Amino acid sequence: MTVTQRTIVITGGGTGIGKAIAACFLSDGDHVVITGRRESVLRAAVEELNDGQGSIDWHVCDIGDPEQVDAFVGWLEMKGIATIDVLVNNAGGTANLAADASTVEAARYAHETLSGNLVGPFLLGHALGPRLRRPGGRIVNLSSIAAFRGGGDMYSAAKAGVVGLTYALAGSLGPEGITVNAVAPGVVLGTEFFGDRMTDERRMRTIAQIPAGCVGHPTDIAGAVHYLASPAASYVNGEVLHVNGGWLFGR
Repeated sequence: MTVTQRTIVITGGGTGIGKAIAACFLSDGDHVVITGRRESVLRAAVEELNDGQGSIDWHVCDIGDPEQVDAFVGWLEMKGIATIDVLVNNAGGTANLAADASTVEAARYAHETLSGNLVGPFLLGHALGPRLRRPGGRIVNLSSIAAFRGGGDMYSAAKAGVVGLTYALAGSLGPEGITVNAVAPGVVLGTEFFGDRMTDERRMRTIAQIPAGCVGHPTDIAGAVHYLASPAASYVNGEVLHVNGGWLFGR
């Protein structure tokens, strides 16, 4: 690695927004580490992104599983990665809960949603916090427009929790020269989030509510994350950057 090369850790970096974020940092010549739960997806992403700009590694890690998080930290040690410049907590998502689901099924759904979207970022921040560069380290958390306008019950709750976690970490890590901010995407296509739920009819109905007149793409979110992780944002701390085409104004 060169003197100016930073180390960037991106969770959920194998697809969609995470992969776009990885590409953004690789174009700077940074060393990028992507994690995810599926080895085949991570391998494919590395093969696609590894074009000589920067360097990229991958490691399988379910960020909601503390044992896997500890194993990831051990892997970083084995790779000789002592300092992390930027942690991007991007991994997350949600599943459908059937209307006739039992209480046990609802509880499982709730715990899994919280684990992937909120507990995971907390665990990564806890485990990797001591390795963040001081001063100059960055944490960027991915929240969602759902945290502010609802939608997705436990998903909304988890993403609202990400905002609260962002505020808390910004206050505790700020004095050490580390900024912690969040990005709240609106509707972003080109990801696995919607699956087959985004029908043409729903897409047109959604676009009609967005002042920009269009949906977002992973590169729109990657640009916002890249800014918050840059030296230009060194005085931005504890903020939520809304990227939604004006569907919901900042609050």
